[in-house]
Amino acid sequence: MNILITGACGFVGSSLVPYLLNQGHHIKSFDTEWFGNNLCDDSKLSHQKKDVRFLVKEDFQDVDSVIHLANIANDPGVELNTDLSWEVNVLATYKLAELAISAKVKNFIYASSGSVYGIKDEEQVTEDLSLVPISVYNKTKMISERVLLSYTDQMKIINVRPATVCGWSPRMRLDVSVNMLTFQALQNKKITVFGGNQVRPNIHIQDMIRVYEHFLIKADTLESGNYNAGFENMSILAIAELIQSQIPAEIIVTESNDPRSYRQNSDKLLNTGFVSSFSVRDAIKDITYKYGEKKIEDKDQYYTVKTMKNLDLG
Repeated sequence: MNILITGACGFVGSSLVPYLLNQGHHIKSFDTEWFGNNLCDDSKLSHQKKDVRFLVKEDFQDVDSVIHLANIANDPGVELNTDLSWEVNVLATYKLAELAISAKVKNFIYASSGSVYGIKDEEQVTEDLSLVPISVYNKTKMISERVLLSYTDQMKIINVRPATVCGWSPRMRLDVSVNMLTFQALQNKKITVFGGNQVRPNIHIQDMIRVYEHFLIKADTLESGNYNAGFENMSILAIAELIQSQIPAEIIVTESNDPRSYRQNSDKLLNTGFVSSFSVRDAIKDITYKYGEKKIEDKDQYYTVKTMKNLDLG
């Protein structure tokens, strides 16, 4: 299959691209490379350092499916430069959809976010619940979903709503909960928990990339729509305690002004035949192993906000 991937050098992309290449797919990849480029040379890979806002129709030539990962990530990064975030997260998504249709692309898989739900009291958050985004980042994801769903009469649209992704990747992130807390334990022997009672869904990065592969393979048999992708709903404190059970560290609990709390239900995805194979515990073990190999250190490029500031983007 010929696949176009945006954000190919990011946290998920830098694991997804080599995985799909190993499966025999041919990939055109694009990334600004703000966080570096860890992709390896491969005869089946054509990579360009290019801003997603500036792709053209020729970039989509002979493409069967698009996986659109590129975005300004998470609340703090978006708040740093909201104008840029609307351009990258929403306007570029609209433009990509138009270009994909003009090139007769069959499937468009979009990396949205489970955070579009906002604060939910329901025991299980399913795809049919209302979206009440509480941040600009959440709003950009919600609007992009709705823009894309307006094209379902012209191509297959799969909006994936991932939980918080965790685990090691060539382009590491240390500003997402499991990764951040595990690194704190390894580096400082202390884990700082803000609040602690907030429940968040999680997904191991190896499951995440397999979800995208699953949708590539199954696209022809699935309906366009939104799909949750998260398999372990845990409080932040429970994550810290799980880390502490594997890495000796003191847990320090402080107040938090982040009220987001929800339990994601991914039965819709599971009912399509996907099987989760990795856990938060696996992610902690993976990060610990890579830390021991000195493949994880406290680099600015592992943090969205620090990198954007270093590039004068906010």
